[in-house]
Order: sequence, then structure tokens, then C-alpha cells
Amino acid sequence: MKVLCIVGTRPDTIKMAPVIKKIEKDKRFEVKVLASAQHREMLDIALRDFEITPAYDLNVMRRLQSLEKLSARLLEGVGKIMSREKPDIVILQGDTTTTFISSLVAFYYRIPVAHLEAGLRTNNKYAPFPEEINRRLVTHIADIHFAPTEKAKNNLLKEGVEEEKIFVTGNTVIDALEMALKIPCQLPISPGGRYIILTIHRRENWGEPIERVAKAVSRLLEKFPDLELVFPVHKNPLIRKSIKPLLKGERVHLLEPLSFIPFVHLMQGARLILTDSGGIQEEASYLGKPLLILREVTERPEVLKAGCGILVGTDEVKILRESEKLLLNQEEYLKMARRVKIFGDGKAAERVYQALLYFIGWRKEIVEEFKPEC
Repeated sequence: MKVLCIVGTRPDTIKMAPVIKKIEKDKRFEVKVLASAQHREMLDIALRDFEITPAYDLNVMRRLQSLEKLSARLLEGVGKIMSREKPDIVILQGDTTTTFISSLVAFYYRIPVAHLEAGLRTNNKYAPFPEEINRRLVTHIADIHFAPTEKAKNNLLKEGVEEEKIFVTGNTVIDALEMALKIPCQLPISPGGRYIILTIHRRENWGEPIERVAKAVSRLLEKFPDLELVFPVHKNPLIRKSIKPLLKGERVHLLEPLSFIPFVHLMQGARLILTDSGGIQEEASYLGKPLLILREVTERPEVLKAGCGILVGTDEVKILRESEKLLLNQEEYLKMARRVKIFGDGKAAERVYQALLYFIGWRKEIVEEFKPEC
């Protein structure tokens, strides 16, 4: 059976990697990887991390590319590969433009689509943008849905997806995280004391919102002389332009984007994490790191319910208030600094593999679903 796995960005490559590695072990499958390179350098880092060599690379990234031009290049590029390969099934991950356009092309060719990380919703079509609409549209094309949690499954059921097509697997990012933690690595920096990690990249946070976050973090460093900042800065020039004038000093470590393995080890040593990333919400909760989410809504409400994270948006006052509370009040800190398995247990790729066998008809038993542990 010919399987085509399509990735476009660093996060979806990280989450796809455990599945690729698992399916490749079964010689009944011929697995090929198509990289769109919607993000170039950061995608390459993830591919190297997990020793994945794409059979095809579309190299669609352009500087400050518009969504419509990106979509047009993807539509044509993925279409050519799909026509040539004629896979029996296409596996897609998450909510990128690569994922949505690839699902559309697969639909045009009547090729079944398997969707990893299905069912995440904020119910606000502009947040995150354009990801919320991307994943909703993929849902209506996909033939098999790998929901990371029960909440995600319920979202799919509400939208009319048949229950027999949904499998609650946990999120494969936890599988990748477990792999990374077992690999010793040299960290790019050695902070002298307590440090916080900041990441921010979402389109809705470009410009003034990022500047507000930077000002809040700068004030936080002024109030806590023993605190350091570790900030792997996204390659987007608009983000860099907003950040660099506002975050300076010997306790500010502005890094190039990190590969997954050293970043996981850095997260493990952090006191606090501030991020607008979806994946880091999952990773931080598994590592037991308190999380301030730089967004107004999250498609991962499980992190809020478990008490591992707080929505602070890009409000300077709120960011400062919640950060100070966690840095000064040990009781409040320990309430959030709990390692919980709400998004996965490291066995998601195995469940995805078994569910694929069930979908194809090579397995008769229903796959046992992931059960969270708080």
C-alpha cells in the first residue's frame, strides 16, 4: 500500500515523524514523504532531527508570501506529485495551509485522507488565523480522523463526523517529546540562574501585539535581576523587526530557531514558558512547566481545565501580573507545575498505526483509545 505523508512546517514534521517511523517498519507499506517547505529553514531542522529524507520537496516558501500565492503554488505542486504517485492514502497533520491544500488535492484525485490532530477548535474563525478554518475544512474532506483527546472527538461528532471514523490516539508530539528527552545534547546557552522561555509567531500577533509582549517581558526582567530570557526568534522578518529594539541586555538570549531536541531540553529547565504556540501548550503540560498563553482563545482547552496554563493574550498588565505571581508565590507556582498526561502518553503513533490497519481492513479489533491522566 502506497502512503504519502505531507509536511510543510517544523511543528507538523515533528508530529508526523513518530507516525512515519512506525509505519515504515511494516513492509506492507511503501511510505514516501512530500515536503512543501512552506517554512524552509525550520522545516529542514525538523527533518534533520528525525532523519527524514523527503522523496519530494516543493520549496514553495517565498519571503513575506501571501496566503493566496502560497495556496496557488501548493495546489499546483502537490497536484503534480499526487498525479504521479497515485498513493492509496494520504496522511496529513494539523492545520497548516499545506495540510488544507493537500487535502483538497487528494479529494480531487479521490484519494482517502487520514488526518492527524483532528478536531481541535476555538470556534473563532480568525483565531488562530488561518489555521482554524484550515482544520475545519480538512475535517470535511478527511476519511479517518485521529483526534488527540476526547474533547477533540466530541467536536468532530458535533460537526457530523461518523463515530466509527474517529480514533482518540493522544497527540504524537508527546511521542516525539519522549524521543527527544532520551537524546543527550549540548544546549546553545547555559543560563546562569532562573530563566523563562518566550516564543511568539502567530499572524494575529504580528506588529503591536508582539511589541506589547516584548515590553511586558522587558519590565519583568527589570523587576527580577536573577531572571534570564531565552527567546528562539522566528525567522519572519516582521517578528524580528518588532522584537529586537525592545529586548536587549546580557540576560536576554535571542537565539536562532532551535531544533526540537535542544529546545525540549531547554523547556525542561525553564521556570516559566510564555508562548502563542499550540504544540508548546501540549509539551509544557507534559513537562510540568507553568504556561502563559499569549492568545485570546485556545483550541486546547484541556490545558486550562487541568490548571497548567492561563490565557493572558498580549495584554502587558496581565502578562506582568501572572508572571510575577508565579515567580514570587511558590504555592501558586506548584499548583501549575504539575506533569500531566492530558494530551498524550507517548503511544499515539502506535494507536495511529493500529487504526490505519483497522481502516484498511488488516486488523479486526477496535483500537483502544487514549485516556488522559491529570
